[in-house]
Amino acid sequence: QPRLVESGGSLVRPGGSLRLSCAASGFTFDFYAIRWFRQAPGKDREGLSCIYSSGTTDYADSVRGRFTISRDNAKRLVYLEMDGLKPEDTALYSCAAAPNCGTLSMDFWGRGTQVTVSS
Repeated sequence: QPRLVESGGSLVRPGGSLRLSCAASGFTFDFYAIRWFRQAPGKDREGLSCIYSSGTTDYADSVRGRFTISRDNAKRLVYLEMDGLKPEDTALYSCAAAPNCGTLSMDFWGRGTQVTVSS
């Protein structure tokens, strides 16, 4: 069955960097766009960035210029490189799959990986 598994979350100091990974299995990866979300305690889930199998991307204003999304179709992996991390970036980060980046109604979800930004 379709599965998405995130990894790479950890505790990092403000200004630091992390790379998150999203590993996909059980579905035709090339047919799907992958979006990264995050949700902090007490806040709404926020869509961060999306990437098509072609490599076309989009970003939320809150992360544009600091976060970079990429994918390796051969390895069925999507990455989120996060630089200049701030305490307000602390959240559970999840990846999800949809036929395109124009929707927030996702077909498959991962369980998430925790990112904590603190000194």
